[in-house]
Amino acid sequence: MAVAKPPLQTAAVLLLLLLVVAAASWLQTVDAASGFCSGKCSVRCGRAASARARGACMRSCGLCCEECNCVPTRPPRDVNECPCYRDMLTAGPRKRPKCP
Repeated sequence: MAVAKPPLQTAAVLLLLLLVVAAASWLQTVDAASGFCSGKCSVRCGRAASARARGACMRSCGLCCEECNCVPTRPPRDVNECPCYRDMLTAGPRKRPKCP
């Protein structure tokens, strides 16, 4: 005769399994996009004045690239190459360009 598990324990195990599957699929998507984005953003942020500025540029560029799936590589000539990237603005009362 098998002992039945309490419903709370079963629910916790199922929730944990669901979280593991969701995290794995999210990480796979991020890894697939990050190769493309990191290469494009490295080119775009390569001329930053300092390592700190380069890091901030890479973070912002990576977020914008993941959202838009493109990065204009040679500003200002290619302004229209990626309108999504160009048109993203910060939140709040002062709408400034979000993407470097």
